[in-house]
Amino acid sequence: MPSKSSARLAALTVAAVCSAVSGVVLTSPAHADTVRIHDIQGTTRISPLAGQKVTDVAGIVTGVRTYGSSRGFWMQDPTPDDDPATSEGVFVFTGSTPKVAVGDAVTVTGTVSEYVPGGTSSGNQSVTEITKPTVTVRSSGNAVPAPVVIDEDSVPAEYTPAGDPAANGSINGLTLRPSTYALDYYESLEGMNVQVADARVVTATDPYSELWVTVKPYEHANRRGGTVYGSYDSQNTGRLQIQSLGSTADFPQANVGDTLAGTTTGPLDYNQFGGYTLVAGRLGSLESGGLQRETTRKQERSELAVATYNVENLDPSDTTFAAHASAIVNNLQSPDIVSLEEIQDGNGAKDDGTVDASQTVNKLIDAIVAAGGPKYDWRSIDPVNDQDGGEPGGNIRQVFLFNPQRVSFTDRPGGDSTTAVGVTRVHGKAQLTVSPGRIDPASAAWKSSRKPLVGEFVFRGRTVFVIANHLTSKGGDQSLHAQYQPPTRSSEVQRHLQATEVNTFVKDILDTQKNADVIALGDMNDFEFSDTAKILEGDGELWSAIKSLPKSERYTYDYQGNEQVLDQILVSPSIRRGCDLDYDSVHVNSEFHDQISDHDPQVLRFRP
Repeated sequence: MPSKSSARLAALTVAAVCSAVSGVVLTSPAHADTVRIHDIQGTTRISPLAGQKVTDVAGIVTGVRTYGSSRGFWMQDPTPDDDPATSEGVFVFTGSTPKVAVGDAVTVTGTVSEYVPGGTSSGNQSVTEITKPTVTVRSSGNAVPAPVVIDEDSVPAEYTPAGDPAANGSINGLTLRPSTYALDYYESLEGMNVQVADARVVTATDPYSELWVTVKPYEHANRRGGTVYGSYDSQNTGRLQIQSLGSTADFPQANVGDTLAGTTTGPLDYNQFGGYTLVAGRLGSLESGGLQRETTRKQERSELAVATYNVENLDPSDTTFAAHASAIVNNLQSPDIVSLEEIQDGNGAKDDGTVDASQTVNKLIDAIVAAGGPKYDWRSIDPVNDQDGGEPGGNIRQVFLFNPQRVSFTDRPGGDSTTAVGVTRVHGKAQLTVSPGRIDPASAAWKSSRKPLVGEFVFRGRTVFVIANHLTSKGGDQSLHAQYQPPTRSSEVQRHLQATEVNTFVKDILDTQKNADVIALGDMNDFEFSDTAKILEGDGELWSAIKSLPKSERYTYDYQGNEQVLDQILVSPSIRRGCDLDYDSVHVNSEFHDQISDHDPQVLRFRP
């Protein structure tokens, strides 16, 4: 995955432009008589009055947004109709700091627009707004309409209707069924004053002062307080993003398992960074759940411990080296082999042709020694400049760390950024043609993406082949809350080609030596139940070892309230059948607001 920071900054730039200049007008402008808010919202996701001018629309101001590119206010009709599908709230986009206050009774004249956060190409749903407004304050100090309580009883168990085939799978034109589908329920409350109470945090506070809660305490819950994403067909419907209309300095620094105690109240918004969002005028108080970072057990003398860890764009200028080292030494218990993903070159994102990463890697190795760990040796292959994706100029790549006191690396010369590694038979055993090497780097499957790094190790006289991966990210996929249902996962196309390349290479090894010990690990950027994982596993050439864990413990990443698997360690049949495989997803990052990476590391222990 791209770093949250870089992806978010790019998206914020787009959002700023879109908010300033482009509400999506879906019909030709036409004058309409004075209407009520529920007439504007209608019974579908698209206003029946989109593109029309409306006059003297009345409401009570329930929230005011004075920051960012989408300044304006929410207002709500205090006398609702009797149709649960029609929202009684709407956002008034002013573009500058509004001159209204919560409790003002106002009338608004303006144009009804449908604004798509992230742009129409994102596939996101739209927000019904009144734009280019003329606002008149009729009175002040009025009671705000009582919030609608969102809880486990009000949110349906089904997530979304299927999209209309005649509309390319869009749900925009479908009549809302708020008692049947969670997305319809939230849409029926768009712009209204809502409330959650004693809500458990399921994604920690991020750098943008956002967190996620669940209103369904028992929905796919795990023992550490999160909600697990277990399949495409079992969505967590109780997830809700929380932002605040107040100062970011006052926003709670929450971890998974904490609770927003009491009531959190404010307008229900929709944004590109998670969909339906309670923008709180009043936040509950934070109660700690006491979550602690995990520590795995130390491998036994006869066990080989192999780990994967995405260190998120690590370069020499970062301040996280000591923390990463502590995680490797203390939480991971100094694995024998560590596959690192997202190691950047020596000057990070500076795009000057530098590709060497020795400064980055050696700084981490020195930090590990300082933390009391072993003096790791390392192997990697520098990529061709700016050809492996990631942050421009950073030249991210995979790196093998290994403890030479426990395991040896078999070096065979000739491996470079453009040479394909192969498999030969020597004395009846499989052997790499080069070590380290890269899998078919000229293949179109790896365009603008990391090429797998392959190495041959020896532990207690037994050869182990390790393939370090960082498959292409999910960037460009439509969101779970998209208007297109089911959403399109366009990034899968390249990832499936990459998974095929990896599986084919593993087949070559196993065809040469049936009982070879092969491990393919890394940031696969896809779930253990995904087609990507199925292609990697093939006809039994590999097996994703995270499936040895109970379903409630299968996660390495926490995104928008869903704890999910992105990092995997897959093993060949000889390892799986050994009956001594021990797998651990070591939760040191994904659940915490002060994370040093957005990924949790994984550790596999077995006896070759």
